[in-house]
Amino acid sequence: MARTLDLNCDMGESFGAWVMGDDAAMLDLVSSANIACGFHAGDPSVMRRTIRMARDKGVSVGAHPSFADLYGFGRRRISGENPDDLEAQLIYQIVAMRGMCAVEGHAMTHVKTHGALGNMAAVDPDLAALCVGAVKAVDPGLIYVSLPYSETMLAAERIGLRTACEIYADRSYTDGGELTPRSQPGAVIHDPNQSLDQVLEMVVNGHIPTTGGKRLPVDPATLCVHGDTPGAVEILRKLRQSLIENGVEIAPFAKP
Repeated sequence: MARTLDLNCDMGESFGAWVMGDDAAMLDLVSSANIACGFHAGDPSVMRRTIRMARDKGVSVGAHPSFADLYGFGRRRISGENPDDLEAQLIYQIVAMRGMCAVEGHAMTHVKTHGALGNMAAVDPDLAALCVGAVKAVDPGLIYVSLPYSETMLAAERIGLRTACEIYADRSYTDGGELTPRSQPGAVIHDPNQSLDQVLEMVVNGHIPTTGGKRLPVDPATLCVHGDTPGAVEILRKLRQSLIENGVEIAPFAKP
């Protein structure tokens, strides 16, 4: 039986006259898309346009909520936020995306937190519980996309949310299974050959190679390539072809 894997991309991150990434080209290659909800990037028009493109190309869509951080693209670590306020912000973003999807006749399937929020929740049990609780409050049928070895994965499973284990093609990993912080050298993988080797090791051989030389067991459901990575379209095209050549079937982990 062929190994099945979803390919996803964070997109819909243009804003007004500012353009980020080539969403149309990426949607020809991925099977699911995580769409910005306006708090780190994106706006209502971009959200709607991206949903429509995804629907027409048969790509599943999910909400990609973040801290309220347009200036920092959601990558600044924000601490001290009132938990009730942060939960309300997450619910607001998820509901906005879910409603826009409903209007466009393309039901939302999942939620994946963005940037600093996702990275902080991965190691903070309280923040993880808040994030997954916000998703369940909107719709307990939504799937939570999460890193393996993370507090968010544990928190989602604890409250009965379905999860999709996510790995990255263009990010390196620490020995603890976390993404290497972007402030450290080698956090982002720019070499397409290195990216391909890492992906095949994770998907075909079932292990995450770490910066410290470990090999952590993993059973991924979805693989992410960031749309804002230089050369993302060509990187993903080569990755997709190589995965298929290695017997991997590309399909969404959930369909509308």
